[in-house]
Amino acid sequence: MKLRDLVYRLYARRVEDRLDHERVPKHIGVILDGNRRWARASGGTTEQGHQAGAVKIQELLSWCAETDVEVVTLWMLSTDNLNRAEEEVLPLVGIIEDTVRDLAADGRWRVHHVGQLDLLPASTQKVLKEAEQDARENQGILVNVAVGYGGRQEITDAVRSLLADRATRGATLEDLAETLTVEDISEHLYTRGQPDPDLVIRTSGEQRLSGFMLWQSAHSEYYFCEVFWPAFRKVDFLRALRDYSARHRRYGN
Repeated sequence: MKLRDLVYRLYARRVEDRLDHERVPKHIGVILDGNRRWARASGGTTEQGHQAGAVKIQELLSWCAETDVEVVTLWMLSTDNLNRAEEEVLPLVGIIEDTVRDLAADGRWRVHHVGQLDLLPASTQKVLKEAEQDARENQGILVNVAVGYGGRQEITDAVRSLLADRATRGATLEDLAETLTVEDISEHLYTRGQPDPDLVIRTSGEQRLSGFMLWQSAHSEYYFCEVFWPAFRKVDFLRALRDYSARHRRYGN
């Protein structure tokens, strides 16, 4: 073992030993950013960057399982990403399909899709539906795979669903306007029934949400990490948890 690797392991263990497990976030959202820049920096192709990022997902989930995280939301493909060149999008979609299949087959995770199915290829829609069905009895972490996801679109879809639901019950717009609550909209989000994310992690050094879970992250804590997603290490994850545990969450109070 190289000295650098030994030092890294010792440091990671030290950070983990000092982690307050009573203050670990229950729901973590992760913006998996930097695959293409990692590939350019390492002399690889864009597809190789996306593939390396996909491999990192299983590592992340294993780390989450070790630290009692209950829900993880992975932003794998945004609605904006679908506007990229076809020669990039098609291989990326194929990698996502393989990754989601692997998550469902692993046996440790439950899988739930968040996003717009109808924006995705028919094969991807099929994979997402089957993965959710196949993994429904698993007992581990709930993994939200955000594919074809946009935060503004989610809120739009939630309001549309709410209006349609109330209309079937005979309610008028005036009725809804008088009684509408925050909880009414929350019940129609892609993540309805789930806790909001306590912590949102974004890799690659970018410090913005880009529309990720706009409604749910109103009171989330954010952690921006400089490393590109394929290079994200366990110690980076533990640092994020340590940073989170040291914060005092006030929820606007």
